[in-house]
This record gives sequence, structure tokens and C-alpha cells, in this order.
Amino acid sequence: MDKKNMKGWLYLLPAILFLGCFLVYPLIDVFIYSFEEGYNFASQTYYGVGIYNYSYVLHDPYFLQAVRNTFILVVITVPLSTALALLISVGLSSIRALRELYQTIYFLPYVTNTLAVGLVFMILFKRTPYTDGFVNLLLHFVGAGPIDFIDGPYWAKMFVLCLYTVWVVMPFKILILTSALASVDRQYYNAARVDGTPRWRIFTKITVPMISPTLFYLIITGFIGAFKAYSDAVALFGTDLNTAGMNTIVGYVYDMLYGNGGGYPSYASAAAIILFVIVLTITCINLLVSKKHVHYV
Repeated sequence: MDKKNMKGWLYLLPAILFLGCFLVYPLIDVFIYSFEEGYNFASQTYYGVGIYNYSYVLHDPYFLQAVRNTFILVVITVPLSTALALLISVGLSSIRALRELYQTIYFLPYVTNTLAVGLVFMILFKRTPYTDGFVNLLLHFVGAGPIDFIDGPYWAKMFVLCLYTVWVVMPFKILILTSALASVDRQYYNAARVDGTPRWRIFTKITVPMISPTLFYLIITGFIGAFKAYSDAVALFGTDLNTAGMNTIVGYVYDMLYGNGGGYPSYASAAAIILFVIVLTITCINLLVSKKHVHYV
């Protein structure tokens, strides 16, 4: 190894040690815990090694409910938030006057505490003995009956959770996409306009392909973020998510460790490994798809 390579590895050494201690080692430790049956924190003992923890988790109705909720959240919020962010970013890019002001306004929800935003959403949608909430007031004007979005039917609660998630994640995507659109060479647009190309064709044949690496990045990070959703549900429905029927996979892991059903680190580890496999599989699929549909300049 020459001096240049040695110097490079020395620069990387702090990051490698940090990632090894706080990422690689915990992942290996969790993988080992997931096979230790009946592991006890206090005595640091277990009574067997096998796949019972995985069998228990995969047959636990609370975990299956959490998986369903998480997948619904992912399938709805990731495409919807990305598409809305793209449309808003294109609109912002076409506005010259007060563009910075509009960008700041759209970015404000991202820098606001998620729990605070969740409380605002809960106030807007929750029915109380004194009021039906602001949203139900609007529904009343169009002749629709009051709906309890927080403690009512499952579809209503999932609607609020998806809306809240889109609201929280969309500002970051708008910021990234606005920057990506600004980096597109204007000569492509000028040439298309000289040829009389319609706007929709310019958007689909020039804009989207040129920013496809950024779109792909947002989709990947969006999937990972949606699979890790937990604080969103807590902000809207409280900490007892199993009773509300709105738990997520990360929430299930937390409950197994510290919640009302806490004290089962082996089950929590098995659930965490299953989540890891799901996210890794979807990420690999997206990587394979990107090779055909992502345009690299």
C-alpha cells in the first residue's frame, strides 16, 4: 500500500470505526438475539437457539397488522408525495417573482417538529364532546356527516396518517427537486421550443429523464423512511397503537422492547431483522429497475 492509499485510509478510519461500533456491531448483535429463544435482559441468559422467535412474530396478529399498516402507508405516501413534490417543484421553477419566498413557505413543515404537526392534525380531525373538529365542519357544509378520523373507522384513521405523512415528507422532496430542475441545461428546453414541442412532451421527454437520478434517490429514501414510520402514528393516535389498530413495524419492535408488552428482546430482534430484509429486498428491486429507467448524464 503506497503513501497516498495509506493517507486515504487514515482519513476514513474515524468513519469506519464509528460505523463499525454503531451500525455493523448492533446489526450483528440483533441478528444473534433473534435466534436466542427466551433471552432475558437481567440475567443475560436464554434457554435455546432456533427460529421460534421468527415463527412467533410472523404469527402474531399485532405484527401482521403492523405490516399491513406499514405497506399501505408506503404504497400510498411514497408515490403520492413524490408526484406532488415534482408538480410543485415544476411550478416553482417557472415562477421568477417571489420564488425564494414560496420555497421557504413550502419548506417550513420540514423544519417543524413532527409531533407538533401531529397535534395540529389531531386537533383538526379529532371529534370531542364539544366540537366535531374543523374538518368535519367543512364536511358539514357539503352535506357529509361527521367522521371520527382519530378514534373512528380504520379507513378514516389511515387517511389521516397518510395525509400527515405526505405533508411532513413533501417539503424535503420539493427542495431537492427544485435544485435538480435548476441544474437542467436550458439549451434542451430552448431547442424543444424552437421545434414547437408541447409542454407536456417537454416535461415527459426532457425534464423527467434529466432529473431521474434525483427522483430515484427520493423514491429509495422515501421507501426506507416510510418503512421506519413510528412517530407519525404516535403523534396522531397516542402510544397505544395496538389498541388503535394503527401500529407500524417499528412501533411493534419498540413495544416488544419497552412498551406495554415489553421485555421480549428476542421477538423485537426477529421483527427488526424481518424489517431489514423487507427494506433490503425492495431497495434491490429499485436498483434493478433504475438501471433501465434512470438517465445518467
